[in-house]
Amino acid sequence: MEILGYFMALLIGISLGLVGSGGSILTVPLLVYFFALDAVLATAYSLFIVGVSAAVGAIRFIIKKEVNLKTAIVFALPSLLAVYLVRRFLVPGLPEVLFTLNDFEVSKNAFILLFFALIMLVAGIRMIMPQKMAESKEAKPINYPLVFIEGIIVGAITGFVGAGGGFLIIPALVLLVGLPMKKAVATSLLIIALKSLFGFIGDVQTQEIAWPLLLSLSVIASTGIYIGMWLGKRIDGSRLKKGFGWFVIAMAIFMLLKEGIWS
Repeated sequence: MEILGYFMALLIGISLGLVGSGGSILTVPLLVYFFALDAVLATAYSLFIVGVSAAVGAIRFIIKKEVNLKTAIVFALPSLLAVYLVRRFLVPGLPEVLFTLNDFEVSKNAFILLFFALIMLVAGIRMIMPQKMAESKEAKPINYPLVFIEGIIVGAITGFVGAGGGFLIIPALVLLVGLPMKKAVATSLLIIALKSLFGFIGDVQTQEIAWPLLLSLSVIASTGIYIGMWLGKRIDGSRLKKGFGWFVIAMAIFMLLKEGIWS
């Protein structure tokens, strides 16, 4: 099962390299169902894997001067604070059983996975829907209050479920800041890398980390990104993104059924 899990990690990296976003949302299901980690630890490991993978892509875009560093810092600062506080205090402070409905107990692990499945549904739907966001030819003045609020929301979601949140960050960068799509994608990778790795610090302080497993999965996923970038020059990324979106939706439905009914 673990061998298949390592192969899935490679596929996640390849999907990130091919379609630019969304692949990291499968990291938590990979860790839970292939490596038998509980949901809390899986979201922690996902933060590190997502952060390292995003950093690999961000460095490439920084070298090509396609990242808006000022916008990345403005967006990342509230996200860093939110993701750290959620990982350091909120997640460890949740009781093992959140509530009971008749004879049905909702545990912390089940609740995190159910919430994560809902996030996957939203991400999958965004992948298959045509994206029509008006891009400005010139950058807008940064709407600091809205960017700050968006940063807190994205950081809190990232901290709770361990996903990068690119499907939320990119529209914000296009609509609130006026970045062209290409720069928005590049800048989002840097934001994801910063907040994910910073949030992981909260887990290092509260949990025991199996570094050999975590580092090996990160290296495999990062290698997959380069393979995906190479394939992306030869394959239509928009069609792949829609197909991947349907797969994410199917996986989300499976998780909702398994954690909500079968558990």
